Amino acid sequence: MNRTLRRFAIALAALVAVSAMLAPGAFAQGTDDDGTGSEDQIVLTGSLVVPQGETVEKAVIFNGDALIEGTVRETLVVFNGRTEITGSVGEDVVSFNGPVVVRSGAEIGGDLLSRRTPQVEAGATVRGDIEGLTRRFDLTELWFAGRFAWWIGYSVSTLLLGLVLLRLARGLDVSSARALEVRLGGVVGFGALTFFLLPLVAVLSFVTVVAIPLGVFLLLALGLLFTIGYVVGAIAVGRLIVKAPTSRYLAFLAGWGALRLLALVPLFGGLAWVVSTVIGLGVLWVARSTPLDAVPATPLPPAPTTA
Repeated sequence: MNRTLRRFAIALAALVAVSAMLAPGAFAQGTDDDGTGSEDQIVLTGSLVVPQGETVEKAVIFNGDALIEGTVRETLVVFNGRTEITGSVGEDVVSFNGPVVVRSGAEIGGDLLSRRTPQVEAGATVRGDIEGLTRRFDLTELWFAGRFAWWIGYSVSTLLLGLVLLRLARGLDVSSARALEVRLGGVVGFGALTFFLLPLVAVLSFVTVVAIPLGVFLLLALGLLFTIGYVVGAIAVGRLIVKAPTSRYLAFLAGWGALRLLALVPLFGGLAWVVSTVIGLGVLWVARSTPLDAVPATPLPPAPTTA
């Protein structure tokens, strides 16, 4: 088990390092393949400005104001902030929260969708429809559809991760169930400490400038770490439900299936995720220190006697 845990630690460190290298580029602007030099402009927070005479492909801002004096060839999306257009947008303009002003002479080639009533001055051109977001989209249906899509994606991801872990660590199911049976207090204690303390450390790291990179890296790692904990918890629970010598894969499917069915229930699904994650994180701490003979082995049946 020690060798398995070392493999987990090495893999986790490698993934965090790769995430850290790729994270800054996730929001970088990209140049088109046609060589025109136009770019996608994506802003997390601040201001999105397309000056007069400049052209971008898509423009997206999550928090802040957008000022379009030049040209956006495709779609403009503003999640939270004021939108002012004096230039042109080739396709749709979508504003989830904030006022929208389309100045005289501006042109929108698609629809104008806004939660608030937009101000369209005389002389402005909107070739598509001007609608409210609530009319175009049923937000309740979108929420359910998004939640179900997330459930499917997370279910497939945890299933594949569980199969990989069982393949790499052949004794993981037995040692996890043994740790849960023999040292339940230690499993819950260490698991809860890890589950609640690591996010707190990550948040507190942002207080000082020197520790901000540590906080960012830790936050990036928490998603993977908690998912591993959730899967290991499903493996342990599954082996408790389906006893050996039944296949470890069938045992995992039993635990995983039960947890994923509970995930469809809003309240119990979240509680089951927390409990399974805490158990899994605690098992990763405790299993390596649980002796193999802590639980008496089932005695073998006596050999048949020959006459």
